[in-house]
Amino acid sequence: MMMRMLEAGGMQLLTDNIRKANQDNPNGYYEYERVKNLAHDQAWLEEAVGKAVKMASALLKHLPEGYSYNVIFMQRKMEEMLASQRQMLIRRGKPTDTISDERMAELSHKHLEQVRSWIEAQSNMNVIYADYNEFLKKPLNHAQRISQFLGNTLDIDGMVRVVDRSLYRQRR
Repeated sequence: MMMRMLEAGGMQLLTDNIRKANQDNPNGYYEYERVKNLAHDQAWLEEAVGKAVKMASALLKHLPEGYSYNVIFMQRKMEEMLASQRQMLIRRGKPTDTISDERMAELSHKHLEQVRSWIEAQSNMNVIYADYNEFLKKPLNHAQRISQFLGNTLDIDGMVRVVDRSLYRQRR
């Protein structure tokens, strides 16, 4: 949702469209495949300057110090995130019982705390935490916050128009 909002707001994105839209994510994934190998491949970062790049939180620690980063850290209710992941596994015919939700939630909370602490220690990172569930309730307020965080250059009305509550399927 956030990448789609940033795009609608007028921000350039770095994506490659390799991972296509599907039932799990009908608007697409807005990913750039090289991001997944950030620990070993940073040559593409110059191409990313001034653009939004989607990245899993575990990869942030591999961002080099030579750049400044504005991080929009998306959060979602843990039980909803786990339910969403489970549905994706089911659709792909993968096992869903390799780890309990309780254990996965415990590991995820621990990881998120470590990432937050790490981000706070970085002098080249500005961060704003954005709650997915709150975005759906008050998209205008949160689009304004994001635009302000990024220098008040985004089309807020455009951002709000692309928020699609019908995609909020794993409610808890």
